[in-house]
Amino acid sequence: MTNMERAPFEELGTTDPIVAVTDVGVTYRSRFGAGNPVMALRGVSFQVNRGQTLGIVGESGSGKTTIGRVILGLVKPTSGSATIGGVASESLRRTHGMAGRVQMVPQNPDWSLNPSLKIWQSVIEPLRIVRRDPRSTRRLLVDEMLTRVGLNPELANRRPHELSGGQRQRVAIARAIITKPDVIVFDEAVTALDASVQTQILNLIKELQVERKFGALFISHNLAAVRYVSTDVAVFRAGSIVECASVQRFYNSPEHPYSRSLLNSLD
Repeated sequence: MTNMERAPFEELGTTDPIVAVTDVGVTYRSRFGAGNPVMALRGVSFQVNRGQTLGIVGESGSGKTTIGRVILGLVKPTSGSATIGGVASESLRRTHGMAGRVQMVPQNPDWSLNPSLKIWQSVIEPLRIVRRDPRSTRRLLVDEMLTRVGLNPELANRRPHELSGGQRQRVAIARAIITKPDVIVFDEAVTALDASVQTQILNLIKELQVERKFGALFISHNLAAVRYVSTDVAVFRAGSIVECASVQRFYNSPEHPYSRSLLNSLD
């Protein structure tokens, strides 16, 4: 198999669900042994299928960011397992054919865009992990990605500071989808944008998911945005999931008192 080929999931594990999190716990310990261990996650379980978005909500420190980092393979569970297409998330980068199949769109697009690089260089960067293409082919692909996220390809030669916040976030999305990922983690991806731009980006996310069928985690404090873009919702509190339901049931008749208190904040 060449670098340009992607192993089908039939070779790697189950295709349904694309994300499987089973009884995951994460405990952070001090590097030097001082202080008590911090349990960031405990007994977390959920599944995400292709084309579905799991909205993850909860107060700061509830474990939302940690579960995102587990899915991205940046944090290894202390207990339990998290798999992407049947492969342990923490081994994605080492598994043949899996590089680039989980991507992230962060809260601040500047976190994923190197200010010294031109836009086309930032967009193409993740693809270099997956395969090697001639420069001319790469530029054509960048132009295609920028057009798909609603940007003029002429912006490819600019640097991030020359673009608006909404444009930079579209570039971050183009950068995430260029490897044709199976899972995208959106971590507060619209928080830094004004209301009108938020709606545009949320619509773009929904359109791309219909088109490309990736599974998604949408981590956010913005419950209105979660309702708009998600198919299901998981409510995190103190490192655990206290409620997991379809978006319709969660917003119409939440069962847990904490869920109800979160929704009351929308009133």
